[in-house]
Amino acid sequence: MGIAGTAGLAVEMVKLFQLELEHFEKVEGAQLSLEGKANRLSTMIRSNLGMAMQGLAVVPLFAGYDVDREKGRIFSYDVTGGRSEEQGYAATGSGSIFARGAMKKLFRDDLSEAEATTLVVQALYDAADDDSATGGPDVARRIYPIVTVITEDGFRRLSETEASEIARSVLERRLEQPDGPRAALL
Repeated sequence: MGIAGTAGLAVEMVKLFQLELEHFEKVEGAQLSLEGKANRLSTMIRSNLGMAMQGLAVVPLFAGYDVDREKGRIFSYDVTGGRSEEQGYAATGSGSIFARGAMKKLFRDDLSEAEATTLVVQALYDAADDDSATGGPDVARRIYPIVTVITEDGFRRLSETEASEIARSVLERRLEQPDGPRAALL
């Protein structure tokens, strides 16, 4: 899950979401389907509408591997809990327009894990470069993005060392090409 909006509320929502999924699994003896998880998150966001109307919004992205369909799926939400399924890539938050622009030009279905993780750091770098509310990699303070990979084999969070290596390589290449990689015209 990725989040945009009020960080404190978002972290609490994620914790509650995880707890509810664990409870369901214990009671039912089976995991909730990815579709069911996406629907439950939609309901949780909708229940926060009053706070959102006061400026304390949470707008997550939810991604996972759907064992029934045998493919990865990404869901985006609006502040009212409205859900949309995204194809290939997604971004949320104030910098998402810049991140989506980068991903739109660089995404391909056949990316390797290394290429895909580099792509998302490139997109984050572009978003942070153009949006003051988006935090990007900060080598001086050793602040690196949290990068995860979800496949049919499961969920894996890249180590800080792996994430820092990707961020450092992106930053080094940006010294040569400040606007980032170029997509082919045709």
